[in-house]
Amino acid sequence: MTNSGLFVGLITLDLIYLADSPPQNNQKLVATDYTVAAGGPATNAAVTFSHLGNQATVLGVLGSHQITQLISRDLENCQVAIIDLESHKDTPPPVSSIIVTQGTGERAVISINAMKTQANINSIPASILENLENIDIVLIDGHQMDIGKIIAQNAKIQNIPIVIDGGSWKPGFAEILPFVDYAICSANFYPPHCRNQQDVFNYLRKFNIPHIAITQGENPIQYLTNSVRDSVNVPKIQSVDTLGAGDIFHGAFCHYILENSFVQALELSAKTAAKACQYFGTRNWLNAMGHKLR
Repeated sequence: MTNSGLFVGLITLDLIYLADSPPQNNQKLVATDYTVAAGGPATNAAVTFSHLGNQATVLGVLGSHQITQLISRDLENCQVAIIDLESHKDTPPPVSSIIVTQGTGERAVISINAMKTQANINSIPASILENLENIDIVLIDGHQMDIGKIIAQNAKIQNIPIVIDGGSWKPGFAEILPFVDYAICSANFYPPHCRNQQDVFNYLRKFNIPHIAITQGENPIQYLTNSVRDSVNVPKIQSVDTLGAGDIFHGAFCHYILENSFVQALELSAKTAAKACQYFGTRNWLNAMGHKLR
């Protein structure tokens, strides 16, 4: 059965380069490869969700600048729908420049994210809130916090599972956490006054979030569910590119949690993210797994 997911947050254009190392001050590098794709946590998660056989929609700010055509075409190829909160906006969309280190897969990123593209809650189409019952799961990445809060409130009323992508702490998350069912965070997610993982678990538990996980790259995923604290091992691989691994993990989780237990969903999502890390860029892995881009 095809499920439907709504992914709320950041839409960027990613310029991705493969090089021997990141540049030093005043150094010019020649990349060995490059690729261009739509990016952002919610966006990459939506691409993954679609790849796994579902209907995915991104809710964010795109606009009408000429550059946005590259984003629109990429997401069309990936069969991801876009609901643009500010279609009249004619300034350039956020652009991320990424250097992936050949040999290690580590990445260095510079981006403006959604700092200059925050949407007003009045820009949410009424049809979105009216038709939420047709959505099976919602993911919020925190880059459109005011929008995310409204969506979370309405989704909670209709018992739609809500996932947060806790890549890093962002002001306003505390207002969304009371509605969250699944907090999937990175090791860089540190709410105020939290200094270690136990602090993070304790903080999130105060919001009565039933399922919490903290990913740690190649190290085991730590989780807390039904008062059980344990870990899930991740596949051991030789990484080619770790860019978007967390985003892909979240998109896979939104797929697998609709059909599996929390722990099983973590395990299967880790396998999907590990597969993606063996290919350069955020799209090549789709072809390798049988999804042919149009």
